[in-house]
Amino acid sequence: MIDEELQHWFEHTDALVSELLADGTNDDVYHTIEHHFASENFDLLEKAAIAAFKLGLEIEEPEEAELESGEKVFAFDIVTEQMLNAELLRDETKKMFELAQKCKVDYDGWGTYFEE
Repeated sequence: MIDEELQHWFEHTDALVSELLADGTNDDVYHTIEHHFASENFDLLEKAAIAAFKLGLEIEEPEEAELESGEKVFAFDIVTEQMLNAELLRDETKKMFELAQKCKVDYDGWGTYFEE
């Protein structure tokens, strides 16, 4: 199951990079990448944020969110700066996915912004 889930995020990465490039994003500049983490358990999420911080990663403040189902979850982002290169981003995605697995929280993929 883990391999299938990680493969899903690799496919997400490849598709997102392709779509951004097709839309004309500037691939000569660094993009702000936001990796999303979530958990219904705030203590687990907080421990994951601390683990990421100890690894030297830039984390955003955890916040509470509501799902479409009405359930409450807690979430935070790890922010990196990367060139829009699918291979680099797949490697980074794998590291983030493994961190989430280790900390028993959900990895919810990544996003970025269009760069002129």
